[in-house]
Amino acid sequence: QSAKCGACGPGYATPLDAMKGKCFTKKTKRGEIVYVPCIYRNTGTEKPDYLATVDVDPKSPHYCQVIHRLPMPNLRDELHHSGWNACSSCFGDATKKRNRLILPSVISSRVYVVDVGTDLRAPRIHKIVEPVELFWKGNVANPHTSHCLGSGDILISCLGDPSGNGKGGFVLLDGETFEVKGNWENGAKVPPLGYDFWYQPRHNVLLSTEWGAPKALADGFNPADIEKGHYGRRINVWDWSTHTYVQAIDLGKGSIPLEIRFLHNPDAAEGFVGCALSGAVHRFYKTEKGDWAAEKVIEVPSKKVQGWLLPDMPGLITDILISLDDRFLYFSNWLHGDIRQYDISDTRKPRLVGQVFLGGSITAGGPVTVVEDKELQGQPEPFVIQGKRMRGGPQMIQLSLDGKRLYVTSSLYSGWDKQFYPDLIKEGSVMLQIDVDTERGGLRVNENFLVDFGKEPDGPVLAHEIRYPGGDCTSDIWM
Repeated sequence: QSAKCGACGPGYATPLDAMKGKCFTKKTKRGEIVYVPCIYRNTGTEKPDYLATVDVDPKSPHYCQVIHRLPMPNLRDELHHSGWNACSSCFGDATKKRNRLILPSVISSRVYVVDVGTDLRAPRIHKIVEPVELFWKGNVANPHTSHCLGSGDILISCLGDPSGNGKGGFVLLDGETFEVKGNWENGAKVPPLGYDFWYQPRHNVLLSTEWGAPKALADGFNPADIEKGHYGRRINVWDWSTHTYVQAIDLGKGSIPLEIRFLHNPDAAEGFVGCALSGAVHRFYKTEKGDWAAEKVIEVPSKKVQGWLLPDMPGLITDILISLDDRFLYFSNWLHGDIRQYDISDTRKPRLVGQVFLGGSITAGGPVTVVEDKELQGQPEPFVIQGKRMRGGPQMIQLSLDGKRLYVTSSLYSGWDKQFYPDLIKEGSVMLQIDVDTERGGLRVNENFLVDFGKEPDGPVLAHEIRYPGGDCTSDIWM
């Protein structure tokens, strides 16, 4: 049935409707602005992090400019990922509106609730959930991923406990008051580490991943911490209806599985997870007997190098996403410096169809010499756009709903940026646009698009995750 815009609740009826852009507010048409958290922690600038509103409309006089900044009232929060108070999981409920952005701080453990409904282009703070609420009501800290639930509540995964040890727990926020209701999980069994998650009610499952113990990763990466078990290796399987931890899928020592994405089709019982350190993408799937399993379907070989932290440099797959029609998988290799596009029409045999190099640690003329490379003939040239040399590597990615524009930022997390890309801290990160060939596959940098976060009023800043006001490939879940 065709509902009038606004009469159908937030989001879209199906992923394909979202792709076609059916039903979105008239005030800001889709794809005109995005929200980007900007981080000052570890940069030497004693200023609070802020949420930037970036104009991405080519017809606008403010194209590629930050048109609004919402500073947080505290220092050193480390804003990181964000989520919505309501999304397509509440589609059909006309009482719900996608008007609050949930902004967890991965270091301070604060959660900011940002009002984007009053003025889409100039967000304001609606409420602050202080760390003590997470500590006392959930015995968790370091909130990471936030997803809205069909019930109207908000579910946030956490990395640790209040002492900085790893702990893969969750907190529930009330969708109206944003009070912490307590833990989502039931029972004494909780994974040793936490990070990202995705849920799929039709298969009665929530899957979560593991990064590392907050006290191990807070100020940088020490390879010895992998041996000590401070970094993750599992996909953790939860029973959706009982909220109990039922299975662990081991992807191997030192794999560090980060972003996890189900296919968007809510009937699909499969998806992909990117492993940072092993450079592998695993397909996870429901087995005949009803439990879950994973198989490696893509591997980015490490490069043998000199002049770097280790003799083998992994690609460091940090972000992955799937187009709304479940046809293409994208991911970024933050260290090698490339973004890849795979055709996943056959989910068991992804096919590389697009690749573009943007910065990274192996550029020609830099401190690192590649001595053995299973993929490239030579070291890629440094990436320069509009006279600005990109520092860091491609990291967070977001795809326009129609699948034609892939946005990318270059900061991973300030403690690791400082260690691996000191020039990124000095010069600030960038946001770029990659034009996507959605017919045959293929990626091309749009030379007209550059947001240079090195030129911000209070000095260079680290820009992280990208969110569309009307929902996107990594925040909306269909029931």
